[in-house]
Amino acid sequence: MALVESLQKAIDYMETHLFDTMTIEDIAKQANVSSFHFQRIFMILTDMSVGEYLRKRRLTLAAQELSSTDSKIIDLAFKYGYDTPESFSRAFRKQHGITPSEARKGIGKLQSYNRMVIQVNLKGAEPMNYRIVKRSAFKAVGIKREFQCWDEIGIPGVPEFWEEVNSNRESTKLLQLNDGQIKGLLGICSNFNLENNTVDYWIAAEHSGEKSDGFSTFHFPAAKWAVFEAKGPVPDAILATTKQIYSEWFPSNGYEPAKVASIEAYIDINPYREDSYNEIWVAIE
Repeated sequence: MALVESLQKAIDYMETHLFDTMTIEDIAKQANVSSFHFQRIFMILTDMSVGEYLRKRRLTLAAQELSSTDSKIIDLAFKYGYDTPESFSRAFRKQHGITPSEARKGIGKLQSYNRMVIQVNLKGAEPMNYRIVKRSAFKAVGIKREFQCWDEIGIPGVPEFWEEVNSNRESTKLLQLNDGQIKGLLGICSNFNLENNTVDYWIAAEHSGEKSDGFSTFHFPAAKWAVFEAKGPVPDAILATTKQIYSEWFPSNGYEPAKVASIEAYIDINPYREDSYNEIWVAIE
């Protein structure tokens, strides 16, 4: 349960510093995991991004203060991290459905997002097939693109990114470069930016040579990996297995995620088949 306790420590840190400027690195450090893994685990377990949680909590407290004090709206806007009263009012209305002025007058209802407490149910009903692999440093080559962070079904825009890479035959070129231990095409997330709520997503292939045909290079350090089977059509099988890894497997084992980007390995040439076989590689310590 060390992972759950670490996540709660990070949430407590966010609550203590709600009015301060925080980076994803500051928050992830409290959980002793990389910013990559913290953002992803948080999203998997809570169905919202870190930035979304902070925004909802701040606007919840702003609504309470509007209703119970005579503080000026402009002062509250600056206090809760908004550059102008107009941007504060837009965000306030988006969450609560009413303007700050209406909230002050008691017109309409307010939405309260309460302080979060992480609770994980260790069901263990579905068996998980995995293996442990020790690997020296290796690299992958591919195409990188920046996206907004996760929504409840994944990273918006990534399915279209895959369609583009497949249609222009860049995926075929990557497969031809694949000469590594991990077969198929790889999906890799890295470089989270809390302020902009963005993440880099790579479509890549493991490659040991120097020639990369113009693709960019992603380096993985030496690490121990837990490799999980993800059986079934994508993306559902990948998302379900990922959620099971962080909500069940980690809390039930003595491992924690290492500060290394995880890998979605799309091995099956037809990943949409009902019995499609693919893998998720998670570095552990």
